[in-house]
Amino acid sequence: MSSFVIEGGYKLAGEIVPQGAKNEALQIICAVLLTPEKVTVHNVPDILDVNNLIQLLRDMQVKVEHPAADVYTFQADAIDLDYLYTEEFVRKSASLRGSVMIVGPLVGRFGKASIPKPGGDKIGRRRLDTHFVGIQKLGACFHYDEDHQLYEVEAKKLKGTYMLLDEASVTGTANIVMAAVLAEGTTTIYNAACEPYLQQLCALLNRMGARISGVGSNLLTIEGVESLGGATHTILPDMIEVGSFIGMAAMTGSDILIKNTGYEHLGIIPDSFRRLGITVEQIGDDIHVPSHDSYQIDTFIDGSIMTIADAPWPGLTPDLLSVFLVVATQAVGSVLIHQKMFESRLFFVDKLIDMGAQIILCDPHRATVIGLGNRYRLRGSTMVSPDIRAGIAMLIAALSAEGTSRIDNIDQIDRGYQNIDKRLNNIGARITRL
Repeated sequence: MSSFVIEGGYKLAGEIVPQGAKNEALQIICAVLLTPEKVTVHNVPDILDVNNLIQLLRDMQVKVEHPAADVYTFQADAIDLDYLYTEEFVRKSASLRGSVMIVGPLVGRFGKASIPKPGGDKIGRRRLDTHFVGIQKLGACFHYDEDHQLYEVEAKKLKGTYMLLDEASVTGTANIVMAAVLAEGTTTIYNAACEPYLQQLCALLNRMGARISGVGSNLLTIEGVESLGGATHTILPDMIEVGSFIGMAAMTGSDILIKNTGYEHLGIIPDSFRRLGITVEQIGDDIHVPSHDSYQIDTFIDGSIMTIADAPWPGLTPDLLSVFLVVATQAVGSVLIHQKMFESRLFFVDKLIDMGAQIILCDPHRATVIGLGNRYRLRGSTMVSPDIRAGIAMLIAALSAEGTSRIDNIDQIDRGYQNIDKRLNNIGARITRL
């Protein structure tokens, strides 16, 4: 197990460039299974989850080339479907939650797939009903092998249909869309996710020859086609990393320029940080966060306490709530953080309380943060990262704290953040990897 040792209290300064979006990369890489032709993908982040998914495709005999640092080409013209039923596949895919999105492409193109119960973050239940029910409505049959904890999926021919999703799941929508593009007839998906990364997936599929309309809305119409071809795609900057850098700059009182942010795709994120009193200046496609002596949380118009809650796009992504929570600990004022989607994601706050933060955990979904401003600095502590987003929140807290902190289990951070220690050290942080 690797660890970070962080000397806190140092200001950062300079420019930093966000990596390619993790969540988009996982969808795009699964989509290459839909065609025997070559697909080229640019701005691929060098992180564990993405690298493990690429290796899984290699094991399935997808031809993978890596011509440049952030560029990959994929050609799935000779997939070994028998590999899907091996113990090695079960072991590797079970530890990688993104692997669930290979089901839609494989069933759509080959009529069969298998997937174990996926792993990933320890943040509560992350059910797969939306994925499975949607693909079942297209005509696939699911069988669960209890002995191997493996889902086996088969379909002679998928047929388009109307469906109303019970939740606007991003990965669920992506999986269903990838299955439907090769189905016979027209598929209509209502209450579809419409995040920028899902829009990017649909744009790629359309360039490959799919016929998807309504992209960017929650009502998608997909006219099935016989086959798809190759294409080239560039992944957006990671909005979660952009948000993490905004919070990190404010909390450490640093002056940072975040380059190439994909600002038009950030939605409500910049304004949500402004509600915490943080100055977020747009300069073209860049974001400048000037040095803050302090920042004060807004209140609602009637004077009641500010609430920051996650919601389906264009609402605030749940992946940033951990960052908002930790940044609020050093603001002036109070805020209620309401994490609606995952019931275990706020449990890391006990570590922040140990560091001196004033937080009341109301229940598994809500925490009230009483910002102490600059009156009381957080103090260094020893922590264990339970998931990717809590891990980066802990790292932000440690960078602003007095003294030295240690974060164990940083593989969780590496799953979502590319060389984060080296990139932050380049702008003044003091992080040592053990």
